[in-house]
Amino acid sequence: MDYLEIYKEWINNPYFEDVKDELLSIKDNKEEIEDRFYKNLDFGTAGLRGIIGAGTNRMNKYTVRRATFALSNKIINEGNNSKNRGVVIAHDNRHKSREFCIEAAKTLAACGIKAYIFDDLRTTPELSFALRHLDAISGIVITASHNPPEYNGYKVYWEDGAQILPDVAKEIIGEVEKINDYSTIPSIDYDEAIDQKLIIELSDEVDTEFIEAVKKQSLRSDVIDKVSDDFKIVFTPLHGTGNIPVRRVLKEIGFKNVMVVKEQEMPDPNFSTVEYPNPEEKEALKLGLELAKKENANLVIGTDPDCDRVGIAVKHNGEYVCLSGNEVGALLTKYILDNLSKDNKLLDDSIIINTIVTSDLGEKIAKSYGVETLKTLTGFKFIGEKIKEFEQNKDKNFVLGYEESYGYLVGTHARDKDAVVASMLICEMAAYYYSKGLSLCDELEEIYKEYGYYKEGLKSITLKGKSGNDKIQNIIKFFRENSMDSIGNFNISEIKDYQDGIDNLPKSNVLKYILDDNFWFTIRPSGTEPKIKFYFSVNSNSEKDSNDKLNNLIEIIMEKIESI
Repeated sequence: MDYLEIYKEWINNPYFEDVKDELLSIKDNKEEIEDRFYKNLDFGTAGLRGIIGAGTNRMNKYTVRRATFALSNKIINEGNNSKNRGVVIAHDNRHKSREFCIEAAKTLAACGIKAYIFDDLRTTPELSFALRHLDAISGIVITASHNPPEYNGYKVYWEDGAQILPDVAKEIIGEVEKINDYSTIPSIDYDEAIDQKLIIELSDEVDTEFIEAVKKQSLRSDVIDKVSDDFKIVFTPLHGTGNIPVRRVLKEIGFKNVMVVKEQEMPDPNFSTVEYPNPEEKEALKLGLELAKKENANLVIGTDPDCDRVGIAVKHNGEYVCLSGNEVGALLTKYILDNLSKDNKLLDDSIIINTIVTSDLGEKIAKSYGVETLKTLTGFKFIGEKIKEFEQNKDKNFVLGYEESYGYLVGTHARDKDAVVASMLICEMAAYYYSKGLSLCDELEEIYKEYGYYKEGLKSITLKGKSGNDKIQNIIKFFRENSMDSIGNFNISEIKDYQDGIDNLPKSNVLKYILDDNFWFTIRPSGTEPKIKFYFSVNSNSEKDSNDKLNNLIEIIMEKIESI
């Protein structure tokens, strides 16, 4: 059927009665109908993400049921042991998150699979922790991370605590594609499922176990005791799930002066105080910066809605400076390795993991400590996969994993990026340098002087709808099919096409251009948003030279894009 036929079928089918009025309201908007029904909402390599609303290409209870039924069939195919282990479900503060959580639980229960659910919103890293803590076979997080408020999503995790890898995703997608009639998807009354112990509501014991696991990653509690009376932190959860766990862990390890941004403290699905709840953006930290100036705070931290990423601003020479994910990753690398080394706890088989679009500065720092760095594809699930391999093979000791997109993990309590442990260690690290009369910016400058001025940039082009998706495909097709020896005044020494499955990595629709002097730029369509992203990296012995070269490279590539 074409999209208009599917649209009419949804209107006329009693199964979709509760969205009939919504669909009738767009009956004269052909473009809107097409966007809602021209395809099924993609179940990608981790799950679903899309605009909330009625339609096959939208997030709604029907698409959630469909994805959950497919997951259920995958679990049932694994055998009774997997089926009996159950699935843990968490959700954030977004519109319909609780409803989607309940719908997923009811579908699992109707298939005879236990569903463990929390009584209220929880962070993504706690879901990752809880999955293994409860020995579940799988996990689901209802979240759209830092997307605008009209979005929601559905991320699937497997028994190792990481997001599902491509092989598992492929099996689930196969099950999804078998489901054409939504009305055949089973469900069960919630109270009946509770009585049958098919839906199990979790106690706060899991919260405490998670916080205790995070606290074990602290390196310098002595420093916190020393400066806690003076060191001031401003924290904003950006209306999301981080408010309780981040403040709890900071208090329990000894920080006394943690001030929360009141306007952003409570959950708000509209994210009414920010245009975009993304801690990568300085604008998202605006209220936090205002409070920091008023209170003369040393550090501002902000977590995204599902609390797996954290952005920071540091007081330096009387001003507040926002640091990038690459900069914080380099600082954490140096801080952690330096302190482990001083305490004789840095093992010979220690390893750090980051991604092919992450700055090479962290790798250079790690090398100076004799520590290996492994690069994976973008997506923390690939870092989680490596942690599992190291534990199974007993050949590497995982120290730190991070991405340029403000996601960090220290410890193996979770298998996804964790803004709770990252917030704790960033605050501890800032307090450590504060005890020496330094800011994080001072330490970053010392790193640059020692290892070189690595500068990175990111440009994202948003192209929505079917036409936008076609444009994204045309851009990457142009670069893939037009081999170049140079671009602008930069010579190209190597072109890496990860679609060919190179560097012992899975196939991925990513191109990386290696330029002279180890400069590079990478092209990657986003897997969760209607965007194509361009990553840039240069380095030099001078900050000005690095910035000039970075700006020049970005300008050349953006001009090339405009011509496509």
